[in-house]
Amino acid sequence: MRRGLVVSLLVIVVLAVGSLAATLASGNSPRLGLDLQGGLSVVLQPTTDVPEGVLKQAEGIIRNRVDGLGVAEPDIHIEGESIIVALPGVKNRQRALDLVGQTAELRFRPVLAPIEPYNANPDPTTTTTAPGTPSTPSTAPPDPNAPTTSTTVPAQIPTTSREENKREATVVLPMKGEPDGPRLQLGPSEMDGRVLKTARATFRPDGQWAVEFETTGDGAKQLATLSQKYTGRQVAIELDGEVMSAPQFREAITDGKGEISGDFKESEAKDLALVLRYGSLPVDLKQATTQEVSATLGKDSLRAGILAGIIGLGLVLLYMIVYYRALGIVVLLGLIVSGMLMYSLVVLMGQTSGLALSLAGATGIIISVGVTVDSYVVYFERLKDEIRAGKTIRSSVDRGFSRAYRTIIAADLVSLIGAALLYFLAVGSVRGFAFFLGLSTLMDMVIAYFFTRPMVVLLGRNRLFTEARFFGVARGLAATSPGGPS
Repeated sequence: MRRGLVVSLLVIVVLAVGSLAATLASGNSPRLGLDLQGGLSVVLQPTTDVPEGVLKQAEGIIRNRVDGLGVAEPDIHIEGESIIVALPGVKNRQRALDLVGQTAELRFRPVLAPIEPYNANPDPTTTTTAPGTPSTPSTAPPDPNAPTTSTTVPAQIPTTSREENKREATVVLPMKGEPDGPRLQLGPSEMDGRVLKTARATFRPDGQWAVEFETTGDGAKQLATLSQKYTGRQVAIELDGEVMSAPQFREAITDGKGEISGDFKESEAKDLALVLRYGSLPVDLKQATTQEVSATLGKDSLRAGILAGIIGLGLVLLYMIVYYRALGIVVLLGLIVSGMLMYSLVVLMGQTSGLALSLAGATGIIISVGVTVDSYVVYFERLKDEIRAGKTIRSSVDRGFSRAYRTIIAADLVSLIGAALLYFLAVGSVRGFAFFLGLSTLMDMVIAYFFTRPMVVLLGRNRLFTEARFFGVARGLAATSPGGPS
Protein backbone atom coordinates (compact mmCIF):
# COMPACT_ATOMS: atom_id res chain seq x y z
CA MET A 1 0.00 0.00 0.00
CA ARG A 2 2.72 2.47 1.06
CA ARG A 3 4.86 1.53 -1.95
CA GLY A 4 1.98 2.25 -4.32
CA LEU A 5 1.44 5.66 -2.75
CA VAL A 6 5.11 6.56 -3.07
CA VAL A 7 5.20 5.43 -6.71
CA SER A 8 2.07 7.46 -7.56
CA LEU A 9 3.55 10.54 -5.91
CA LEU A 10 6.93 10.17 -7.59
CA VAL A 11 5.42 9.59 -11.03
CA ILE A 12 3.26 12.74 -11.00
CA VAL A 13 6.09 14.89 -9.56
CA VAL A 14 8.69 13.58 -12.02
CA LEU A 15 6.22 14.08 -14.89
CA ALA A 16 5.54 17.68 -13.83
CA VAL A 17 9.19 18.60 -13.26
CA GLY A 18 10.39 16.75 -16.37
CA SER A 19 7.79 18.32 -18.68
CA LEU A 20 8.53 21.80 -17.36
CA ALA A 21 12.29 21.28 -17.74
CA ALA A 22 11.85 20.04 -21.31
CA THR A 23 9.61 23.01 -22.12
CA LEU A 24 12.07 25.54 -20.73
CA ALA A 25 15.00 23.81 -22.43
CA SER A 26 13.24 23.99 -25.79
CA GLY A 27 12.89 27.76 -25.43
CA ASN A 28 9.18 27.61 -26.28
CA SER A 29 6.54 29.71 -24.55
CA PRO A 30 2.73 29.92 -24.70
CA ARG A 31 1.28 31.45 -27.83
CA LEU A 32 -0.59 34.61 -26.89
CA GLY A 33 -3.90 35.77 -28.30
CA LEU A 34 -4.78 39.17 -29.69
CA ASP A 35 -5.68 40.76 -26.35
CA LEU A 36 -2.37 39.76 -24.76
CA GLN A 37 -0.02 40.19 -27.70
CA GLY A 38 -1.63 43.12 -29.47
CA GLY A 39 -2.61 43.19 -33.13
CA LEU A 40 -5.57 43.85 -35.37
CA SER A 41 -9.25 42.87 -35.23
CA VAL A 42 -11.54 43.35 -38.23
CA VAL A 43 -15.25 42.62 -38.65
CA LEU A 44 -16.22 42.02 -42.30
CA GLN A 45 -19.85 42.10 -43.41
CA PRO A 46 -21.37 41.41 -46.84
CA THR A 47 -23.11 44.37 -48.48
CA THR A 48 -26.02 42.12 -49.51
CA ASP A 49 -27.69 38.97 -48.19
CA VAL A 50 -25.70 35.89 -49.22
CA PRO A 51 -26.07 32.12 -48.80
CA GLU A 52 -24.15 30.51 -45.93
CA GLY A 53 -21.93 28.66 -48.40
CA VAL A 54 -20.64 31.93 -49.85
CA LEU A 55 -19.68 33.20 -46.40
CA LYS A 56 -17.88 29.94 -45.59
CA GLN A 57 -15.97 30.12 -48.86
CA ALA A 58 -14.98 33.72 -48.09
CA GLU A 59 -13.77 32.63 -44.66
CA GLY A 60 -11.54 29.97 -46.22
CA ILE A 61 -10.07 32.39 -48.77
CA ILE A 62 -9.34 34.99 -46.09
CA ARG A 63 -7.70 32.30 -43.95
CA ASN A 64 -5.39 31.35 -46.84
CA ARG A 65 -4.48 35.01 -47.35
CA VAL A 66 -3.72 35.53 -43.67
CA ASP A 67 -1.54 32.40 -43.61
CA GLY A 68 0.48 34.00 -46.38
CA LEU A 69 1.11 37.00 -44.11
CA GLY A 70 2.88 34.77 -41.61
CA VAL A 71 0.59 35.77 -38.73
CA ALA A 72 0.87 33.38 -35.80
CA GLU A 73 -2.42 32.03 -34.47
CA PRO A 74 -5.00 34.09 -36.40
CA ASP A 75 -8.59 33.65 -35.23
CA ILE A 76 -10.95 33.71 -38.23
CA HIS A 77 -14.54 32.63 -37.76
CA ILE A 78 -18.11 33.37 -38.81
CA GLU A 79 -20.31 35.07 -36.24
CA GLY A 80 -23.87 35.54 -37.43
CA GLU A 81 -23.59 37.16 -40.85
CA SER A 82 -20.12 38.59 -40.23
CA ILE A 83 -16.59 37.29 -40.58
CA ILE A 84 -14.42 38.08 -37.56
CA VAL A 85 -10.70 38.31 -38.28
CA ALA A 86 -8.28 38.62 -35.33
CA LEU A 87 -4.59 38.96 -36.24
CA PRO A 88 -2.31 38.90 -33.19
CA GLY A 89 1.16 40.36 -33.62
CA VAL A 90 0.60 41.56 -37.20
CA LYS A 91 3.34 44.01 -38.24
CA ASN A 92 2.16 45.60 -41.49
CA ARG A 93 -1.39 46.47 -40.47
CA GLN A 94 -2.34 48.41 -43.60
CA ARG A 95 -1.31 45.49 -45.80
CA ALA A 96 -3.36 43.16 -43.61
CA LEU A 97 -6.41 45.43 -43.92
CA ASP A 98 -6.06 45.57 -47.69
CA LEU A 99 -5.61 41.82 -47.87
CA VAL A 100 -8.58 40.64 -45.82
CA GLY A 101 -10.98 43.10 -47.42
CA GLN A 102 -10.14 42.36 -51.04
CA THR A 103 -12.80 40.41 -52.95
CA ALA A 104 -11.36 37.34 -54.68
CA GLU A 105 -12.03 36.63 -58.35
CA LEU A 106 -12.15 33.28 -60.11
CA ARG A 107 -10.36 33.50 -63.45
CA PHE A 108 -9.84 31.20 -66.42
CA ARG A 109 -6.38 31.62 -67.97
CA PRO A 110 -4.73 29.68 -70.84
CA VAL A 111 -1.68 27.65 -69.82
CA LEU A 112 1.41 28.86 -71.71
CA ALA A 113 4.10 26.69 -70.15
CA PRO A 114 5.11 24.85 -66.99
CA ILE A 115 7.94 26.30 -64.90
CA GLU A 116 10.11 24.59 -62.34
CA PRO A 117 10.19 25.78 -58.70
CA TYR A 118 11.73 29.20 -58.26
CA ASN A 119 15.47 29.25 -57.64
CA ALA A 120 16.68 32.53 -56.19
CA ASN A 121 20.35 31.74 -56.97
CA PRO A 122 20.40 29.94 -60.32
CA ASP A 123 23.24 29.27 -62.73
CA PRO A 124 22.84 32.25 -65.09
CA THR A 125 23.81 30.14 -68.10
CA THR A 126 21.04 27.55 -67.73
CA THR A 127 17.38 27.59 -68.63
CA THR A 128 14.61 25.05 -68.37
CA THR A 129 12.91 23.60 -71.41
CA ALA A 130 9.58 21.99 -70.64
CA PRO A 131 6.65 20.66 -72.70
CA GLY A 132 3.47 22.67 -72.65
CA THR A 133 1.16 20.03 -71.13
CA PRO A 134 1.53 19.47 -67.38
CA SER A 135 -0.06 16.47 -65.70
CA THR A 136 -3.11 17.81 -63.89
CA PRO A 137 -6.78 16.76 -63.58
CA SER A 138 -8.43 17.47 -66.92
CA THR A 139 -11.50 16.87 -69.00
CA ALA A 140 -9.67 14.06 -70.75
CA PRO A 141 -6.25 12.37 -70.83
CA PRO A 142 -3.70 14.31 -72.89
CA ASP A 143 -4.27 13.76 -76.61
CA PRO A 144 -1.03 12.50 -78.25
CA ASN A 145 -2.16 14.09 -81.53
CA ALA A 146 -2.90 17.47 -79.99
CA PRO A 147 -0.54 20.30 -80.90
CA THR A 148 2.16 20.87 -78.31
CA THR A 149 4.68 23.59 -77.79
CA SER A 150 8.22 23.59 -76.50
CA THR A 151 8.92 26.73 -74.52
CA THR A 152 12.22 27.75 -73.02
CA VAL A 153 11.46 29.48 -69.73
CA PRO A 154 14.09 30.83 -67.31
CA ALA A 155 13.85 28.80 -64.12
CA GLN A 156 14.52 31.86 -61.98
CA ILE A 157 11.32 33.71 -62.98
CA PRO A 158 9.67 34.57 -59.64
CA THR A 159 6.07 33.81 -58.80
CA THR A 160 3.76 36.70 -59.60
CA SER A 161 2.97 38.76 -56.51
CA ARG A 162 -0.57 39.57 -55.43
CA GLU A 163 -0.13 43.20 -56.46
CA GLU A 164 1.03 42.18 -59.96
CA ASN A 165 -1.69 39.57 -60.49
CA LYS A 166 -3.95 41.55 -62.85
CA ARG A 167 -6.59 40.16 -65.19
CA GLU A 168 -4.78 41.41 -68.31
CA ALA A 169 -1.27 40.30 -67.22
CA THR A 170 0.74 37.20 -68.08
CA VAL A 171 1.47 35.58 -64.71
CA VAL A 172 3.42 32.75 -63.07
CA LEU A 173 1.36 31.01 -60.37
CA PRO A 174 1.73 27.87 -58.21
CA MET A 175 -0.69 24.98 -57.96
CA LYS A 176 -3.00 24.96 -54.96
CA GLY A 177 -1.19 24.02 -51.76
CA GLU A 178 2.23 23.91 -53.47
CA PRO A 179 3.75 27.40 -53.12
CA ASP A 180 7.30 26.03 -53.47
CA GLY A 181 6.52 23.43 -56.14
CA PRO A 182 6.31 23.52 -59.96
CA ARG A 183 4.37 26.46 -61.38
CA LEU A 184 2.50 27.44 -64.52
CA GLN A 185 2.93 30.40 -66.80
CA LEU A 186 -0.55 31.66 -67.66
CA GLY A 187 -1.88 34.13 -70.20
CA PRO A 188 -4.37 36.94 -69.52
CA SER A 189 -7.75 36.00 -68.07
CA GLU A 190 -10.37 35.35 -70.77
CA MET A 191 -13.32 34.44 -68.53
CA ASP A 192 -14.22 34.84 -64.85
CA GLY A 193 -16.29 32.94 -62.33
CA ARG A 194 -19.41 35.06 -62.81
CA VAL A 195 -20.30 32.98 -65.87
CA LEU A 196 -20.81 29.86 -63.75
CA LYS A 197 -24.28 29.05 -62.49
CA THR A 198 -23.62 25.86 -60.53
CA ALA A 199 -21.14 23.01 -60.05
CA ARG A 200 -21.22 19.73 -58.17
CA ALA A 201 -19.02 16.71 -57.55
CA THR A 202 -20.31 13.44 -59.05
CA PHE A 203 -19.24 9.80 -58.92
CA ARG A 204 -19.10 8.37 -62.43
CA PRO A 205 -19.99 4.79 -63.45
CA ASP A 206 -16.32 4.11 -64.19
CA GLY A 207 -15.51 4.61 -60.51
CA GLN A 208 -13.94 8.05 -60.90
CA TRP A 209 -14.91 11.36 -59.33
CA ALA A 210 -15.67 14.30 -61.60
CA VAL A 211 -17.07 17.83 -61.40
CA GLU A 212 -20.10 18.79 -63.47
CA PHE A 213 -20.75 22.48 -64.07
CA GLU A 214 -23.28 24.69 -65.82
CA THR A 215 -22.96 28.29 -66.95
CA THR A 216 -25.44 31.15 -67.06
CA GLY A 217 -27.10 32.12 -70.33
CA ASP A 218 -24.49 34.73 -71.20
CA GLY A 219 -21.74 32.51 -69.82
CA ALA A 220 -22.55 29.75 -72.32
CA LYS A 221 -21.41 31.99 -75.18
CA GLN A 222 -18.15 32.87 -73.42
CA LEU A 223 -17.46 29.23 -72.60
CA ALA A 224 -18.14 28.19 -76.20
CA THR A 225 -15.70 30.79 -77.49
CA LEU A 226 -13.04 29.82 -74.92
CA SER A 227 -13.37 26.06 -75.52
CA GLN A 228 -13.24 26.45 -79.31
CA LYS A 229 -10.12 28.61 -79.07
CA TYR A 230 -8.27 26.23 -76.73
CA THR A 231 -9.49 22.78 -77.83
CA GLY A 232 -6.72 20.30 -77.05
CA ARG A 233 -5.02 22.74 -74.68
CA GLN A 234 -5.14 23.43 -70.99
CA VAL A 235 -6.96 26.32 -69.34
CA ALA A 236 -6.14 27.01 -65.69
CA ILE A 237 -8.78 27.83 -63.09
CA GLU A 238 -7.15 30.47 -60.87
CA LEU A 239 -8.41 31.74 -57.54
CA ASP A 240 -6.64 34.28 -55.39
CA GLY A 241 -3.19 33.65 -56.87
CA GLU A 242 -3.34 29.85 -56.93
CA VAL A 243 -4.20 27.38 -59.71
CA MET A 244 -7.10 25.25 -58.48
CA SER A 245 -7.00 22.97 -61.54
CA ALA A 246 -5.77 23.04 -65.14
CA PRO A 247 -8.13 20.89 -67.26
CA GLN A 248 -7.70 20.28 -70.96
CA PHE A 249 -10.56 21.02 -73.36
CA ARG A 250 -11.24 17.86 -75.35
CA GLU A 251 -13.81 19.56 -77.56
CA ALA A 252 -15.82 22.74 -77.83
CA ILE A 253 -18.63 23.16 -75.27
CA THR A 254 -21.60 24.88 -76.88
CA ASP A 255 -24.48 24.07 -74.53
CA GLY A 256 -23.05 25.68 -71.38
CA LYS A 257 -22.65 22.32 -69.59
CA GLY A 258 -19.36 20.55 -69.02
CA GLU A 259 -17.51 18.04 -66.91
CA ILE A 260 -14.03 18.14 -65.42
CA SER A 261 -12.67 14.64 -64.96
CA GLY A 262 -9.33 13.16 -63.99
CA ASP A 263 -7.63 11.40 -61.11
CA PHE A 264 -9.71 13.15 -58.45
CA LYS A 265 -10.17 12.06 -54.87
CA GLU A 266 -13.64 12.66 -53.45
CA SER A 267 -12.45 15.59 -51.32
CA GLU A 268 -10.61 17.15 -54.28
CA ALA A 269 -13.70 16.96 -56.49
CA LYS A 270 -15.90 18.51 -53.82
CA ASP A 271 -13.38 21.28 -53.14
CA LEU A 272 -13.14 22.14 -56.84
CA ALA A 273 -16.94 22.18 -57.14
CA LEU A 274 -17.11 24.57 -54.18
CA VAL A 275 -14.51 26.82 -55.78
CA LEU A 276 -16.44 26.91 -59.05
CA ARG A 277 -19.70 27.72 -57.27
CA TYR A 278 -18.44 30.41 -54.95
CA GLY A 279 -14.87 31.17 -55.99
CA SER A 280 -15.59 34.55 -57.51
CA LEU A 281 -17.40 35.66 -54.34
CA PRO A 282 -20.43 37.41 -55.87
CA VAL A 283 -20.54 39.72 -52.86
CA ASP A 284 -18.51 42.64 -51.59
CA LEU A 285 -17.20 42.57 -48.03
CA LYS A 286 -17.05 45.84 -46.16
CA GLN A 287 -15.04 46.52 -43.03
CA ALA A 288 -17.75 47.16 -40.45
CA THR A 289 -15.31 47.76 -37.60
CA THR A 290 -11.54 47.82 -37.26
CA GLN A 291 -9.85 47.72 -33.89
CA GLU A 292 -6.12 47.96 -33.27
CA VAL A 293 -4.81 46.54 -30.00
CA SER A 294 -1.32 47.84 -29.20
CA ALA A 295 1.35 45.49 -27.94
CA THR A 296 1.74 47.75 -24.91
CA LEU A 297 -1.92 47.40 -24.02
CA GLY A 298 -1.66 43.63 -24.42
CA LYS A 299 1.38 43.48 -22.15
CA ASP A 300 -0.38 45.67 -19.58
CA SER A 301 -3.37 43.33 -19.64
CA LEU A 302 -1.11 40.31 -19.20
CA ARG A 303 0.83 41.98 -16.38
CA ALA A 304 -2.36 43.02 -14.59
CA GLY A 305 -3.84 39.55 -14.97
CA ILE A 306 -0.73 37.84 -13.61
CA LEU A 307 -0.54 40.27 -10.69
CA ALA A 308 -4.20 39.74 -9.82
CA GLY A 309 -3.74 35.98 -10.02
CA ILE A 310 -0.65 36.03 -7.77
CA ILE A 311 -2.34 38.22 -5.15
CA GLY A 312 -5.49 36.10 -5.12
CA LEU A 313 -3.52 32.86 -5.00
CA GLY A 314 -1.33 34.20 -2.18
CA LEU A 315 -4.33 35.13 -0.05
CA VAL A 316 -5.95 31.74 -0.63
CA LEU A 317 -2.76 29.87 0.31
CA LEU A 318 -2.27 32.02 3.41
CA TYR A 319 -5.78 31.18 4.59
CA MET A 320 -5.31 27.45 3.88
CA ILE A 321 -2.03 27.32 5.81
CA VAL A 322 -3.45 29.21 8.81
CA TYR A 323 -6.60 27.09 8.87
CA TYR A 324 -5.25 23.64 7.94
CA ARG A 325 -1.58 24.01 9.02
CA ALA A 326 0.62 21.35 7.35
CA LEU A 327 -2.21 20.39 5.02
CA GLY A 328 -2.07 23.93 3.67
CA ILE A 329 1.48 23.11 2.49
CA VAL A 330 -0.02 20.20 0.58
CA VAL A 331 -2.32 22.67 -1.18
CA LEU A 332 0.68 24.83 -2.10
CA LEU A 333 2.68 21.88 -3.46
CA GLY A 334 -0.34 20.56 -5.34
CA LEU A 335 -0.91 23.90 -7.04
CA ILE A 336 2.78 24.05 -8.01
CA VAL A 337 2.63 20.58 -9.57
CA SER A 338 -0.62 21.45 -11.34
CA GLY A 339 0.87 24.75 -12.57
CA MET A 340 3.95 23.02 -14.02
CA LEU A 341 1.81 20.49 -15.87
CA MET A 342 -0.62 23.15 -17.11
CA TYR A 343 2.15 25.43 -18.38
CA SER A 344 3.86 22.58 -20.22
CA LEU A 345 0.58 21.41 -21.73
CA VAL A 346 -0.42 24.90 -22.92
CA VAL A 347 2.98 25.39 -24.57
CA LEU A 348 2.83 21.94 -26.19
CA MET A 349 -0.67 22.52 -27.56
CA GLY A 350 0.38 25.95 -28.79
CA GLN A 351 3.22 24.43 -30.80
CA THR A 352 1.34 21.38 -32.12
CA SER A 353 -2.27 22.47 -32.54
CA GLY A 354 -2.10 26.27 -32.54
CA LEU A 355 -3.68 26.85 -29.13
CA ALA A 356 -3.42 30.54 -28.20
CA LEU A 357 -3.76 31.83 -24.65
CA SER A 358 -6.04 34.86 -24.49
CA LEU A 359 -7.03 37.00 -21.52
CA ALA A 360 -10.29 35.07 -21.34
CA GLY A 361 -8.33 31.80 -21.26
CA ALA A 362 -6.09 33.10 -18.49
CA THR A 363 -9.24 34.05 -16.57
CA GLY A 364 -10.51 30.49 -16.96
CA ILE A 365 -7.26 29.15 -15.49
CA ILE A 366 -7.38 31.57 -12.54
CA ILE A 367 -11.01 30.68 -11.80
CA SER A 368 -10.11 26.99 -11.94
CA VAL A 369 -7.77 27.58 -8.98
CA GLY A 370 -10.93 28.04 -6.93
CA VAL A 371 -12.22 24.71 -8.20
CA THR A 372 -8.94 23.03 -7.19
CA VAL A 373 -8.91 24.60 -3.72
CA ASP A 374 -12.52 23.51 -3.23
CA SER A 375 -11.40 19.91 -3.83
CA TYR A 376 -8.85 20.21 -1.02
CA VAL A 377 -11.44 21.73 1.31
CA VAL A 378 -13.88 18.89 0.58
CA TYR A 379 -11.19 16.33 1.42
CA PHE A 380 -9.93 18.06 4.56
CA GLU A 381 -13.41 18.66 5.94
CA ARG A 382 -14.20 15.00 5.33
CA LEU A 383 -11.14 14.11 7.42
CA LYS A 384 -12.47 16.31 10.21
CA ASP A 385 -15.77 14.44 10.15
CA GLU A 386 -13.95 11.12 10.37
CA ILE A 387 -11.90 12.31 13.35
CA ARG A 388 -14.97 13.69 15.12
CA ALA A 389 -16.51 10.26 14.69
CA GLY A 390 -13.65 8.77 16.72
CA LYS A 391 -11.29 7.64 13.95
CA THR A 392 -7.54 8.19 14.04
CA ILE A 393 -5.78 10.39 11.51
CA ARG A 394 -3.96 7.33 10.16
CA SER A 395 -7.18 5.47 9.45
CA SER A 396 -9.10 8.55 8.31
CA VAL A 397 -6.86 9.85 5.54
CA ASP A 398 -7.48 6.96 3.12
CA ARG A 399 -11.14 6.33 4.03
CA GLY A 400 -11.88 10.06 3.97
CA PHE A 401 -10.41 10.46 0.49
CA SER A 402 -12.49 7.60 -0.94
CA ARG A 403 -15.66 9.32 0.21
CA ALA A 404 -14.54 12.85 -0.60
CA TYR A 405 -13.36 11.94 -4.12
CA ARG A 406 -16.90 11.07 -5.16
CA THR A 407 -17.95 14.60 -4.19
CA ILE A 408 -14.93 16.05 -5.99
CA ILE A 409 -15.78 14.15 -9.18
CA ALA A 410 -19.41 15.29 -9.02
CA ALA A 411 -18.41 18.94 -8.57
CA ASP A 412 -15.81 18.76 -11.35
CA LEU A 413 -18.29 17.14 -13.73
CA VAL A 414 -20.65 20.07 -13.22
CA SER A 415 -17.80 22.45 -14.15
CA LEU A 416 -16.92 20.30 -17.17
CA ILE A 417 -20.51 20.25 -18.43
CA GLY A 418 -20.73 24.04 -18.09
CA ALA A 419 -17.39 24.48 -19.87
CA ALA A 420 -18.43 22.12 -22.68
CA LEU A 421 -21.73 23.92 -23.24
CA LEU A 422 -19.97 27.28 -23.36
CA TYR A 423 -17.34 25.95 -25.76
CA PHE A 424 -19.78 24.47 -28.27
CA LEU A 425 -22.48 27.14 -28.08
CA ALA A 426 -20.43 30.30 -27.68
CA VAL A 427 -17.99 32.03 -30.04
CA GLY A 428 -14.84 34.12 -29.79
CA SER A 429 -13.13 34.69 -26.46
CA VAL A 430 -15.84 32.88 -24.49
CA ARG A 431 -14.72 29.63 -26.11
CA GLY A 432 -11.17 30.28 -24.90
CA PHE A 433 -12.45 30.79 -21.37
CA ALA A 434 -14.47 27.57 -21.54
CA PHE A 435 -11.59 25.53 -22.99
CA PHE A 436 -9.06 26.49 -20.34
CA LEU A 437 -11.62 26.12 -17.55
CA GLY A 438 -12.39 22.59 -18.74
CA LEU A 439 -8.70 21.73 -19.14
CA SER A 440 -7.91 22.96 -15.63
CA THR A 441 -10.85 21.03 -14.18
CA LEU A 442 -9.59 17.79 -15.76
CA MET A 443 -6.17 18.57 -14.31
CA ASP A 444 -7.78 18.91 -10.86
CA MET A 445 -9.16 15.36 -11.07
CA VAL A 446 -5.72 14.00 -11.93
CA ILE A 447 -3.86 15.96 -9.24
CA ALA A 448 -6.42 15.07 -6.55
CA TYR A 449 -5.98 11.34 -7.13
CA PHE A 450 -2.30 11.01 -7.99
CA PHE A 451 -0.82 13.77 -5.79
CA THR A 452 -3.17 14.94 -3.01
CA ARG A 453 -4.27 11.47 -1.88
CA PRO A 454 -0.81 9.87 -1.54
CA MET A 455 0.67 13.06 -0.08
CA VAL A 456 -1.94 13.38 2.68
CA VAL A 457 -1.95 9.65 3.43
CA LEU A 458 1.83 9.60 3.81
CA LEU A 459 1.75 12.73 5.99
CA GLY A 460 -0.98 11.17 8.13
CA ARG A 461 1.35 8.25 8.92
CA ASN A 462 4.32 10.42 9.87
CA ARG A 463 4.39 11.55 13.50
CA LEU A 464 6.66 14.48 12.67
CA PHE A 465 3.92 16.07 10.59
CA THR A 466 0.94 14.95 12.62
CA GLU A 467 2.25 16.07 16.04
CA ALA A 468 4.23 19.20 15.13
CA ARG A 469 3.35 21.94 17.63
CA PHE A 470 2.21 24.65 15.27
CA PHE A 471 1.86 23.09 11.79
CA GLY A 472 0.94 19.51 12.60
CA VAL A 473 -1.79 17.74 10.65
CA ALA A 474 -3.56 17.05 13.93
CA ARG A 475 -3.92 20.76 14.66
CA GLY A 476 -5.18 21.41 11.16
CA LEU A 477 -7.84 18.75 11.62
CA ALA A 478 -8.74 19.83 15.17
CA ALA A 479 -7.31 16.67 16.72
CA THR A 480 -5.00 16.67 19.76
CA SER A 481 -3.01 13.65 18.61
CA PRO A 482 -2.93 11.11 15.84
CA GLY A 483 -4.59 8.61 18.10
CA GLY A 484 -7.96 10.25 18.67
CA PRO A 485 -10.26 13.23 18.40
CA SER A 486 -9.90 16.51 20.22
